[in-house]
Amino acid sequence: MARIPALEPPFTSDVEAQLAAMMPAGVPPIGLFRTFARNLPMTVAMSHWGRYELGRQLSLTLREREIVILRTCARCRCEYEWGVHLMVFADRAGLTPDQVTSLTGGSPDDPCWTAGREVLLIRMVDALHDSSDVGDDLWRSAQELLDERQLLDVTLLCGWYHAVCFAARAARVDLEPGAPRFADAKAA
Repeated sequence: MARIPALEPPFTSDVEAQLAAMMPAGVPPIGLFRTFARNLPMTVAMSHWGRYELGRQLSLTLREREIVILRTCARCRCEYEWGVHLMVFADRAGLTPDQVTSLTGGSPDDPCWTAGREVLLIRMVDALHDSSDVGDDLWRSAQELLDERQLLDVTLLCGWYHAVCFAARAARVDLEPGAPRFADAKAA
C-alpha cells in the first residue's frame, strides 16, 4: 500500500501540464510521476534531468542506458521502476529474456553477455551499488571502452536511478498494471 498516494484526476492545471510534459502524448501519467507531483517544485526540477537521462543527448545508446537502469533497479530491489523500464524499453533495447534474467539477479559473467562494453556497464553498476565507487582496475578497464563523457553519464545515470528507486520504494508506489514483476524474470 502506498505511503504517499499518487494524485488522481482531476488534476490542477499546473499539475496536469507538468504530468503531460513528462509522458508521451495521449499516455496517462504513471503512478511514480503522480506521486512526485505531490511536490510540484521538485517534480519540475527533476523532470529536466530526467529528460537528459532518457534523451538523445545522453552519450550511451538506448540499449546501454537500459542495461544500466535495469541493473540499478534490480540491485535496489525496486520492482516498480524495473517493471516500468522493462515494459516500455526492453524490446526497443533488444534485450533478450536471458539478459533480463541476468540483469535482475545474475552476473556479468553470464553467457548471455558477449559484448565487452555491456559486461563493463554491469560491473560498473555493481561496483557503484556495492561501494559507491569504481575501483582503480575497473576504472582503467572502463577508460579503454568509454570516453570521459560516457564515464560521467554511466555514474550519474546509476546514481539518478538509485534516487528514483529510493523514492519509489520508500513511498511504496503501487506497481503499474501490466508491468512485469521480478518473478517473471526468474521464470524466464
